[in-house]
Amino acid sequence: MSSTSTASSGLARTALRVSDWAERWFPDAYIFAALGVVIVALAALAIGAGPTATAVAFGDGFWSLIPFTMQMVFIVIGGYVVASSPPVARLIDALAAIPKNARNAIAFVAIISMLASLINWGLSLVFGGLLVRALARRRDLAMDYRAAGAAAYLGLGASWAMGLSSSAAQLQANPASIPKTLLPITGVIPFTETIFLWQSMLLTLVLVVVSALIAWWSAPGAHEAQGAEHFTDVQNDKSIEVDNATARLPGEWLERSPLLTVLVVLLALGWVVHEFATKVWYIAISNLNTYNFLFLMAGLLLHWRPRGFLDAVKRAVPSTTGVLIQFPLYGGIATILTVAKGPDGHSVADKLSHLFVQLASHDTYALVIGVYSAILGFFVPSGGGKWLIEAPYVMQAANDLHYHLGWAVQIYNAAEALPNLINPFFMLPLLGVLGLKARDLIGFTVIQLVVHVPLVLFLLWALGSTLGYHPPVLPATP
Repeated sequence: MSSTSTASSGLARTALRVSDWAERWFPDAYIFAALGVVIVALAALAIGAGPTATAVAFGDGFWSLIPFTMQMVFIVIGGYVVASSPPVARLIDALAAIPKNARNAIAFVAIISMLASLINWGLSLVFGGLLVRALARRRDLAMDYRAAGAAAYLGLGASWAMGLSSSAAQLQANPASIPKTLLPITGVIPFTETIFLWQSMLLTLVLVVVSALIAWWSAPGAHEAQGAEHFTDVQNDKSIEVDNATARLPGEWLERSPLLTVLVVLLALGWVVHEFATKVWYIAISNLNTYNFLFLMAGLLLHWRPRGFLDAVKRAVPSTTGVLIQFPLYGGIATILTVAKGPDGHSVADKLSHLFVQLASHDTYALVIGVYSAILGFFVPSGGGKWLIEAPYVMQAANDLHYHLGWAVQIYNAAEALPNLINPFFMLPLLGVLGLKARDLIGFTVIQLVVHVPLVLFLLWALGSTLGYHPPVLPATP
C-alpha cells in the first residue's frame, strides 16, 4: 500500500472514530446552544454580575437576532427554491455527473462550496447541500453522505470570510457603515488592503487546496461509507413542475399561469436596477436583504408559475426549524457576554479581550488575536456583529503596536471561520437541506479543524510579517 493510501485510510478511520463518538455523545444543536447559555451565564456570575443583571441580559438579548434569524431562514428558502427549480436542478445534476468515484465527489463538493462562499456564504450552504443530495442519488458512487455533507460545509469553515462575504471587510471599506466611535481608530480600509491583498489571496488559495485534500483523504471507503439511505430519502426529492398550465378549478388559474410571476418580477427588476445603479455592486450584493430578495425573485422566475414556486417553498420550510428555535438562544448568549457587567464595569467579553490583548506584541499580534477571535467566535458566532464588539480594542491594539490595519481585519476573518468547523450555529441551514444532525458532520470537520488551526495561525503570522504599518485613513470631509 502506498504512503498516500495509508495516510488516506488513516484519516478516514480517524474521522469515522470521531463520528462514532459524536453520534454517541455529541448533543443535538439545540442542547449545545442551551449549554452555551448556562456556561456564559455562570461566567457572568463568576465576574460579579448579579443574577438579576444576568437574567435581564439574557431576556433582552433573546430576540435581538430576530432580523438575522429571518434573514437566515430566507437564505435557506431562497436558496432551496432556486436550486430546486428545473433549470438549476439540471445544472446541479450535470455537476453531479462529473465525479468518477466517491472520494473525488467529496473533494469536488468541497471545492464548489469553498469557491461559492467567496461570493456569498448562503449560496455555498444551499447549493452545496443540494449538490450532495444529487450525488447521493447516484447508485454507482457508494459515497459517504456524512463526509459529503461536511465537505459542503467547508465554505463556512474555511473560506467565506476571505471573500466578498466578509462582513468585517465590507464594513471597513464603506465609510457610511463604520460606527462613528470606530472610524477614528480604523479609518476606511479598502478591499485592496484586506481581501485583495496578495497575502490574503495566497492564504485563501492554500486553505482551499488543503481543505479539499483533507476532504479527499478522510473520505471513507466503499465498505465503510454510509449512504443517504441511512439518514434521509433523496431519491424522490427532485422538483416536480406543473407541465400543464390549464387550471383544474377556476380559482387555480392564476396559480398555474405565469402572468403574476412576470408582473412581480418586472417590479422587482426595477428595484434591483436602482439598487445596483446607486451602489457599488459588491456592496449591494453583500446586504443580506438584497441577496435574499434576488434569490426569491430568481426562484419565482425560474419556477415560472406560482404553484411550482409555492410547492418549492413548502418543501424548504421544514429545513428552517433549527434556525428558528436556536438563534434566540445565541442572541441571549451574545448579550450576556457584552452587557452583564461586574462591579468593575467590565463584561465577560471585556475580560477576555483584555486578557488576550495584553499578551500581544508586534511580533505575536497575529497569533494572540487569532486565538482570541477563534475562541470568542465559538461563543458569539456572528461575523459582522462580533467584529463590532472586537474592533475597537483589537484595532486600537494594532495602532499601538504599529501593525498593518488591513491585515488585522484579515486575522479576524481567517480566525473567525475556525470555530465554525465545530459550532452548529451556521450548520443549521445545511443540516436542514441534508436531513442530518450536527454530530453527523463533526467527525469530519474536526479533522479539518486540527489541520486548520496551526496552518491558519502560522500563515497569519508569516504573511503579516511582510506588511508595514499605515496610520488610519479618514474619509475626506465635504
